[in-house]
Amino acid sequence: MKLSTTLPVLGLASFPGIPVQRPYYAEHLQTHVANFPHVATAHAHDFYLLLYVTAGHGTHTIDLVTYDLRPGSLFFIAPGQVHRWHLSADVQGIIVFFTADFYLFRYPENQLFNYPFFTPAQLPVLYLVPNETELYPLFARLLAENTTAHSNQAEVVRSYLHLLLELATRYYAQPDTALPTLSHSEAQIREFGRLLNQHFRTHRTVHAYAHLLHLTANHLNAVCRQRLNKTASSLIHERVVMEAQRLLTHSAQSVAQVAAALGFEDASYFSRYFRKYSGQTPEVFRRTR
Repeated sequence: MKLSTTLPVLGLASFPGIPVQRPYYAEHLQTHVANFPHVATAHAHDFYLLLYVTAGHGTHTIDLVTYDLRPGSLFFIAPGQVHRWHLSADVQGIIVFFTADFYLFRYPENQLFNYPFFTPAQLPVLYLVPNETELYPLFARLLAENTTAHSNQAEVVRSYLHLLLELATRYYAQPDTALPTLSHSEAQIREFGRLLNQHFRTHRTVHAYAHLLHLTANHLNAVCRQRLNKTASSLIHERVVMEAQRLLTHSAQSVAQVAAALGFEDASYFSRYFRKYSGQTPEVFRRTR
């Protein structure tokens, strides 16, 4: 089986135009999409992402689960989560990146990691009333601040981020908030995606993930086929190869070092595995990047 896509893990340096060493970024969504069309394909980040949609429609898939994207949608993505979107031509909104270190310079560590929208127990999207006046103005102010040259710009941006995250948390505690509901199988897929991102270096069998999910391997495969039209083993192999491709593209590690980083004890076996599921040897893949 040959995998058809490469799934990189992007850092801020992957977006030319962001000032060097700046650990945050804000832009109009439509401008961002025009400047970086490659973000429409599946990928992950090593930073946090907030996306507020004000116009247009589409879908946004995060850790294997697909959500509607429409005006009033507010998405939260943590480092390591794999996502992709399909956007209409008239989409508008604001997108924000920030690194954990940038936020934690001023605010407590457990606060960032325990926000409900960044934990697997909660969904990564809020559906707000279009034209609401609590969160969007903060996004707009943060975007405007990002274009200033004030010496305290970073502190102001960090403060706006803190307000956004704190106020967004309140919506998760409100029973009448328009949080989407997942079917049981969708919830299982999302948890499988979370576990896959966490354990792909050490677990490469369906049985291992089924055990973590308290399911049988047959049931996990059936759910994956039903929701994603893929087997669980295919998704596991895709995630391993995705990380291998990232390391081969963005690091100077040898093939043997990449194999070791991914939990393969035998570099020759890793090369056979990579070729089986990508259609190329690691060496050929690296030369063609």
